Amino acid sequence: MKKSIQLLVIEDEEFDVRRIKNTIQLSQETIEIRDIVSNGRDALALLKKHSKVYDVIVMDYQIAGGLMGEQLIEEIKKINQVIQILVMTKMTIQHTDFNFANKLLKAGAFWFCTKYPGDIEEYIYQPTDLILSIVNAYQKKKLELEHLKNNAKLNKNISEILEKKEIIGQSQSTLKLRNKIGKYAKTNANIIIYGQSGTGKELVATNIHYLSERKYENFITINCASLPAELIESELFGFEKGSFTGAKDKREGYFEQAHKGTIFLDEIGEFPLSAQAKLLRVLQEGEIDKIGRKKRHEVDVRVIAATNKNLMKMVEKGKFREDLYYRLNVLRLSIQPLKEHRDDILPLVDHFITEYAFKIRIIKPKIGDEAKQILFDHEWPGNVRELQNVIQRMVLIAENKIDKECVLEALGGGFSSEESSGISMNFDKNKILPLRDIEKQLRKKYIKFVRINSKTDAEASKRLGLAPPNYYRICKELGLK
Repeated sequence: MKKSIQLLVIEDEEFDVRRIKNTIQLSQETIEIRDIVSNGRDALALLKKHSKVYDVIVMDYQIAGGLMGEQLIEEIKKINQVIQILVMTKMTIQHTDFNFANKLLKAGAFWFCTKYPGDIEEYIYQPTDLILSIVNAYQKKKLELEHLKNNAKLNKNISEILEKKEIIGQSQSTLKLRNKIGKYAKTNANIIIYGQSGTGKELVATNIHYLSERKYENFITINCASLPAELIESELFGFEKGSFTGAKDKREGYFEQAHKGTIFLDEIGEFPLSAQAKLLRVLQEGEIDKIGRKKRHEVDVRVIAATNKNLMKMVEKGKFREDLYYRLNVLRLSIQPLKEHRDDILPLVDHFITEYAFKIRIIKPKIGDEAKQILFDHEWPGNVRELQNVIQRMVLIAENKIDKECVLEALGGGFSSEESSGISMNFDKNKILPLRDIEKQLRKKYIKFVRINSKTDAEASKRLGLAPPNYYRICKELGLK
C-alpha cells in the first residue's frame, strides 16, 4: 500500500484550518492531515513524542502562544532535521519581500506562500501550487533522509578505519601527538611529518585525513622512493589517450584521484629533484598539466608529506627545492622514536598480541614479567614496525604463554647469534622443500635483516644493491610491505 504524505498543521484560526482541509481534500489519496495544533509549543511537544511520524509541516507564521516564525522553525529542525516546513502567511501577498523569504529559508523552511490570493472562502493559496509544494517538500525529505543514511554508513566505515588505525599509548609525547593530529585535521594546510622509519608516519597521516572534513574523499598513499623518475609525471598527473606511444587509454593520475581528498607523499626526501618543479606547481596553483591535455586541470588536494631526512640540510646542499620545502612545511609534526617514549611499549605489546591472536584464532597468550622487561629494555631500532613484527613472531612461536625464551627467539628474527652476520639456515631432512621456497625464505630473512639494520628503506635498498623501485616491489612480493 502506498504511503500518503503525513502533514502536521500548525494554525490558530478556524477559518484558515477549514480552507487548508478543503485544499488537501483535493489530493486526499496522496496527502493526509494527521494532526492540527493551534500554537507552537503544542507542536513542539507533539513532535518530541512522534518526531518521525510527520513528513511535512504546514504552519502559520504568526501563530498564537509566543513561539512563532523563524524561532519556531529552528526549534522544529532541532527535533527533526529532515522534516520539511511550508510557511503560510498574510505578510507576503505580493511575494516581493526577499529579505523575509531569506530569513525563513535560513531558519530551515522549505518554502513559503501567502494565504491569499485564491478562493478566499474555500481554499488556501493556489490549491494546485500548495499541493505541488507539499509533494516537492516530501521528495526533499526523502532525499535528505537517504543522504543522512549514507553519511551514517560512511561515518561508521570511517569509525572502523580509525579504530583499526588507532594510535596506541598514553605517554606524554603520544598524548601531545594525538592533540596535534586533532588540531591539524581541522585545517587544510599542508603538513610534513618527521620521524625515523617505522615510527608510524603513515598511521598519523591516515588519522589526520579521516578526522578532517575531507574524510569522505580519497586518501592516496604514494611511496616516493618507489616511483621511477621517468614515470613520475604520468603517475602523479595522468595522461590522455594517444598522448604518447602506448597510451591506448586515458589515465587519471594520483592527484586527480585525490581531488577533494588527501595525498600522502611518503619518503618525500627521495622525490627526484628534476620532478620537484611539477609538484610545486600543483601546490602553488592547484592545477596539473596532464600529458596530452591542452587545458590545465584544477585539483583541490591536501598534501601530507613524510620523511626521515633533514630536508633543510638537503635544501642547503641543493638536493631539495627551497620553495617546495616551504610549500610543504606549513605545519610540522615530529614523531619520537619508540625508545624515547618507553611508556607506550607495553600497551603496544598488549595491543599487537590481541590483534595477532585474533587473526590466527587462538586464545590470547599471557606474557610473563621477564618477557615484558626484555621488550621494555630493547632499543627498537626499527621502532613500532619492528615491535609489530616481533610480536607477530612471538604469537606464532608461543603456546600458552610468552616467556623469556620466546621473546629472545622472536627478537632474533629466527637467527642465532652466529647467523646474524652469515644468515645461514637450518635444514630438516624430513622436510625437503623446493629450491624456490628456500630461496624465498632466505631472501625474505636477509632483506628483513638488512632493513632492521638500516635507517631507511633507501639505505636498505642501496646496501642490497637494488634500485628503490625494485626494492619496494620485492618487499611487497615477500610480504614485507
